[in-house]
Amino acid sequence: MTLNVGDKLPEATFPMMGAEGPETIALAEKLAGRKVVIFGLPGAFSRTCDAAHMPSFIRTKDDFAAKGVDEIMCLSVNDPFVMKAWGASTGADDAGITMLADADGGFTKAVGMDFDADAVGFYGRSKRYAMVVEDGVVTHLNIEPELGCTISGGEALLDTMG
Repeated sequence: MTLNVGDKLPEATFPMMGAEGPETIALAEKLAGRKVVIFGLPGAFSRTCDAAHMPSFIRTKDDFAAKGVDEIMCLSVNDPFVMKAWGASTGADDAGITMLADADGGFTKAVGMDFDADAVGFYGRSKRYAMVVEDGVVTHLNIEPELGCTISGGEALLDTMG
């Protein structure tokens, strides 16, 4: 599958660190009847993800809420312990951004967003993208053409929403 506007996202579950330790969340339950932003990125603590991509969604969280977005989710092919630590480190937890660990890369592969970058040691990672999903259906989608962060950041996604 190559992800496109109008597609319904596939069923998926993600491990996530909760108050009592690891728990599993079902994506379909988080999306049902809601307007959600999901942004995917190559890796927690990596340079562009840490310095540009995540901060753009922290900065724009209130702007998304004003457009009716119920939740912002960050997804990366990392384990839930790394995602929890990264959420605390960046301030994403304090901003209310949900940190999703696609630990085995299954969701990323299912939506055609997986890639390898041998030069930096990324294997089976997520391309950089951002999307708006309404009741499980993709309504806006910005896929980064390169490893930078020009069209997949918070401000760029807001612009596509009008």
